[in-house]
Amino acid sequence: MRPVVDGLSILARWLVGGLFVCMGLSKALHPVEFLKLLRQYQLVNDPFLLNSIAATLPWFEVFCGLLLVAGIAVRGSALVILAMLVPFTVVVIERALAISAAQSLAFCAVRFDCGCGTGEVFICQKIFENTSLILLSAWLLAGYGRRLSLRFSLFGQDTLRRAPAATINEDA
Repeated sequence: MRPVVDGLSILARWLVGGLFVCMGLSKALHPVEFLKLLRQYQLVNDPFLLNSIAATLPWFEVFCGLLLVAGIAVRGSALVILAMLVPFTVVVIERALAISAAQSLAFCAVRFDCGCGTGEVFICQKIFENTSLILLSAWLLAGYGRRLSLRFSLFGQDTLRRAPAATINEDA
């Protein structure tokens, strides 16, 4: 059972991390288009802050994705990605609801470029994708992706666990 969980955790790390690298690079390589998409959400009115978000957020996504793919700081990276995905998803849903009401469309018929780096998507598809990524990130946050991560490959999981126990037993 453990080899299956280890394999799934590597797949989850690579999937979530790889998607964040690809989506982040897509935004970083087209900063003007990403800035225009950010403006549509009307969350930030200050031009300096808006430009700062548009310039740094994609590279932050790439960085977190690379950490996951490499297996470095898996739980921390998963937490940060989860902290980005949840508000992103809420904002995208709010925008889709506004478009649905304004254009008298069924919710799942709403299609727009949400700024995720994948172009125009149907909202129900995007919600499914984000929910899947949220669940995978939460699973990695729970510690399932740590066993075969770079940290434990370099230092050894057993060595890290035995060090405090050996100290306690020597004092007794």
